[in-house]
Amino acid sequence: MSNFLESLARNALFTLDPETAHGLSITALKSGMVPGCRANRDPRLSVTLAGLSFANPLGMAAGYDKNAEVGPELARLGFGFVEVGTITPKPQDGNPKPRIFRLTRDRAVINRLGFNNQGHAAALARIAARPQAGLLGVNIGANKDSTDRTQDYVEGIATFADVADYFTVNISSPNTPGLRNLQTRAALGELLTRVLAERDRKARRVPVFLKIAPDLSESDLDDIATESLAQKLDGLVVSNTTLSRSGLAADPKQNEAGGLSGRPLFERSTIVLAKMRQRLGASMPLIGVGGIDSAETAAEKIRAGADLIQLYTGFIYGGPMLPAGILRDLSRLCDRENLAHLSDLRDRRTAHYAGLPIPD
Repeated sequence: MSNFLESLARNALFTLDPETAHGLSITALKSGMVPGCRANRDPRLSVTLAGLSFANPLGMAAGYDKNAEVGPELARLGFGFVEVGTITPKPQDGNPKPRIFRLTRDRAVINRLGFNNQGHAAALARIAARPQAGLLGVNIGANKDSTDRTQDYVEGIATFADVADYFTVNISSPNTPGLRNLQTRAALGELLTRVLAERDRKARRVPVFLKIAPDLSESDLDDIATESLAQKLDGLVVSNTTLSRSGLAADPKQNEAGGLSGRPLFERSTIVLAKMRQRLGASMPLIGVGGIDSAETAAEKIRAGADLIQLYTGFIYGGPMLPAGILRDLSRLCDRENLAHLSDLRDRRTAHYAGLPIPD
């Protein structure tokens, strides 16, 4: 019956504009209308990396809880960690509406939100006011009109250093003009130097991850890997949304500007993940994102080289019971494949994916 009611609720939300539906889902979580799920607490799913202990490897990606409103509620759905944001120093409205588009036949979404959020102060107040139910990542970004975007990231570290379990430096959104230029080697070197110096000034050492785009060349990946290793970065998040529209079902909305997420992103993001695993070596933590909507797609990201995984678009289509369902099925996979630990899957298919070309 609960699956039936969830399906009804999701169908009702899908009759609404996507951004309106998103706002209602946040309201429903805040009000307690969405009950928590008895998520599987299987020790075989636990992960320890970058000095942090995750109950399971499944996280909510940045973009859903932009203003740090429902972290504890998301954790109660089963997520082992929740990443809030992207949060910029000053509040900003983002791009004009409409700016989110569902491609239902592909179980995908195009967005051009543009870092719409209420700013550092509002998010910090919410996080500080509530005990978090799981590990909390804070995804930081730069204001569109900033004259020193790198300084915006430094301010993010300074603001949330006492409340974040880890940071993600988001320089890969396609919806802020010029932001992806920070992925070039010279700009990235300066960015990481300043951000990590600010982190190291704090008494509490918080891991810093870098979120990269899936629309990179092999030489771009070389540069990012070189800088990440030289700067002793704590890990990477691979990847953000793509500008590619290849392989989509016919839909006039596919021509909308913005970043594409969901099932069509799985192969591209997984190839980039595997290529970065080969470049960075076995010890660098990697979070795999893009196209995860089941236990099998989650496991395949791990086989390609991920330590942790995140989803967002899969949650839009799968609903609030999806996280607990994925964790249950990952435990069954461990049973079926006689795994002592889920992490035993890691890198089993890294060579396969890394050997594929990044799609045009």
